[in-house]
Amino acid sequence: MIRHSLALAAALLLAACVPAQRPLGANEPPADFLLVDKSDRTLVLYRDGEEVRRYTGLQFGAERFGHKRFEGDERTPEGRYTIDTRNPNSAYYLSLRVSYPNAQDRAYAERMGRSPGGDIFLHGQPNGLPVGRMVGDWTDGCIAFSNAEMDELWRLVPDGTVIEIRQ
Repeated sequence: MIRHSLALAAALLLAACVPAQRPLGANEPPADFLLVDKSDRTLVLYRDGEEVRRYTGLQFGAERFGHKRFEGDERTPEGRYTIDTRNPNSAYYLSLRVSYPNAQDRAYAERMGRSPGGDIFLHGQPNGLPVGRMVGDWTDGCIAFSNAEMDELWRLVPDGTVIEIRQ
């Protein structure tokens, strides 16, 4: 009985020395910069110049290469934007809107007599998808994540965060 009590006390003491694991993103300071690399299919979250999270296997517009120029071209924009709002009632789980088009995007489309499009989001998978991810690049220019990844992004990325999207 004494030996059992000592073993239990030792186990509890050792457990107290191990730092508790917390869920990713819980009570964590927000990111201040996002970098998307379309070629590598990655998004890196930065805080004070340090990488704090990396997401891989991103899904893009059906036309993955090249900068979005016009509505309906199914390309994901490239350049520097901000996350300007969030939508908890998105048709694609949660979504964070990218500030595309900027003034330069609008001016180019106008010179060409076209609409630049808009409503580019970081978002989860389609609502109603039973599990997992859609296959391939399937968005109209958005950047798709798993729903679990979107839960994290929702917590870690405030409105106003700068996002740079590169080929």
